[in-house]
Amino acid sequence: MQSNFINHQPDNLSDISTSNSMVLTYSEATEQAKIFLFQASFIGSMDMFSDVDTVANYLNAHEGWFCRCAQPMKVEPLENNGYILIVGKFGSLGYEVEPKIAVVLNPPVDRIYQMYSIPVPNYHPCGYDVNYQASMELKETTSENYQNHTNLFKKQVSIPNLITRVSWTLNLEVQVEFPKFVYKLPSSLIQSTGDRLLGQIIRQVSPRLTYKVQHDFHTSHNLPMPPKHSRKLERIFNN
Repeated sequence: MQSNFINHQPDNLSDISTSNSMVLTYSEATEQAKIFLFQASFIGSMDMFSDVDTVANYLNAHEGWFCRCAQPMKVEPLENNGYILIVGKFGSLGYEVEPKIAVVLNPPVDRIYQMYSIPVPNYHPCGYDVNYQASMELKETTSENYQNHTNLFKKQVSIPNLITRVSWTLNLEVQVEFPKFVYKLPSSLIQSTGDRLLGQIIRQVSPRLTYKVQHDFHTSHNLPMPPKHSRKLERIFNN
């Protein structure tokens, strides 16, 4: 079964939620419609061994690196700044989905990028609605400051004088209307299983894409590849 996506464009960066990571709610309203709501919020970063302008120029030319680095996901360009992605098949409790989503990566404003989901053109899925919103920011630092905050130099890696950190926040909301047979199971089991599946998708896709983008950039610019600990991904929790 393929996925159904309802997508909303953020008005600004403040609209990106920092809600509790992977929290599943089952309100009276969703109970009547038999729709489960899942939410996941993450922050992440990767370090680039180059100045901010060079990194920005690379990211701005996303028609090249995005298609290369998104594999093994299936990618199809969509107009100037968009892409259609088929994430892969995921399933549990006898229910399987193959999510398909359209995303837009806007040009940066003050070195801040926004990415969000939009409806997939000429596509009419059912049972699976997704709202994806993310922001990405570039910040430059010197190798001296970088050395004071990392253990990178213990590995004797040669790096340039300027380093750029690419940081992002992402928020994913998923509504699922399961087949009737699934609702015979306890709601707590459905909640925990769906919660785990959403986290699994993010933890599989995001680190893989981060590594490939980082590797693609440094290879194309003849720069040494930063070590694994230069890439981070963690959940956001409410206090």
